[in-house]
This record gives sequence, structure tokens and C-alpha cells, in this order.
Amino acid sequence: MRTLIIVDAQKDFMPGGALEVPEGDKIIPVINRIIPEFDLVVATQDWHPASHKSFAVNHPGKKEFEVIDLNGLEQKLWPPHCVQGTPGAEFHPDLNMDPVEAIFRKGMEEGIDSYSGFFDNGHKKSTGLAGYLKDKNAQDLYFCGLAADICVNFTLLDALKEGFKATLIEDAAMPLDAQNYGQVQEHIKKIGGRIISSEEL
Repeated sequence: MRTLIIVDAQKDFMPGGALEVPEGDKIIPVINRIIPEFDLVVATQDWHPASHKSFAVNHPGKKEFEVIDLNGLEQKLWPPHCVQGTPGAEFHPDLNMDPVEAIFRKGMEEGIDSYSGFFDNGHKKSTGLAGYLKDKNAQDLYFCGLAADICVNFTLLDALKEGFKATLIEDAAMPLDAQNYGQVQEHIKKIGGRIISSEEL
């Protein structure tokens, strides 16, 4: 079953949002166009409490984008984003959510970040996404969303570790850090992931 996973296509990651991905909104028409190509569509949603420890404001004296040790894991400190119940946590208003069968929320645990849609960053707690997909007999996964080099990347890497086929749809994802995105793509291909354009579907 060919499955599309839309990662964190939320307002705070769009231009003008709290943690904007440059030109992040350009992926929305692409995603809407390719949705009919898939048998199953699911989405992930960053859903942080305001007290989340990945937010720089919750560490007095620390600055945004500084790297700290958080409970034994390296943690980049972000501006507050995708806070539960706020407009910034909502999906982009133009994204066609009607075909989305399930939404998997992540980043809800105050003391640990969750880039991947499958697990938190310490791989301590599952979101249930892997079990859901296996129950649906969905093995062929395609990824899009934001940010391509962070949450999309980590979700795709975990999909490969869980034994799924994983493909990044390049023009349906946009990176936060364009300079290092090439290295991210090379790593995806090196460990068995594929990268295609939407035209190749």
C-alpha cells in the first residue's frame, strides 16, 4: 500500500511563523496535487506544551539555537513553536486534510524533543505510527513536509530502521538549513532511502 506521510505542515514552520522554514508554504500545492496518488495518507503534528525544554525561553541565560545537554541528549534550543492549542500549531489552512486518515502528535513530553514521527529523540517512547502502518499493511512510505532536514529526515530514517521502504519527495519538502541539506540527502540515499520529485510518482 502506497502511503504518504505529511510531516509537520504547520503554520509555525511557514513564512511568518515562529520557526519559519524559508519558502515552506511552497510545498502545500505540491502536496495537495500528489495526495490522490496514494492509498493512505497520514500526518504528524508537533504539539508542544508551553513549558517544553527544547524552548530557549525555558532555560534562563540560554539563547535560541544554542546547543545544550538535555537529560543526556544533545538538544538545540528553539524559539517556542507549535504550542498546544495555539494558531501556530494548526496545519496550513490551504492543506487538504480531508484525505488524512490519522494524525500522530509528537513533542508532547516536556523533557525530551521529538523530531521523528515514530519516536522521541531518545527512542524511549513510540507514537504508535509504526504499529498503525504495519496494521494497515503499509510498507511503501513516501515523505513530505517540514523541515526536510530535521523532522522529515528523522521520520524517514526511523521508517528505514523499522523495516519500511522510505522515499523523500524532494519538491514536497523544504529544509530549514539549506546549506547542510545536501549532506542529509546523501545520508538518506546511503542507508537505503530514495529521493524523487513529485513528477516521478
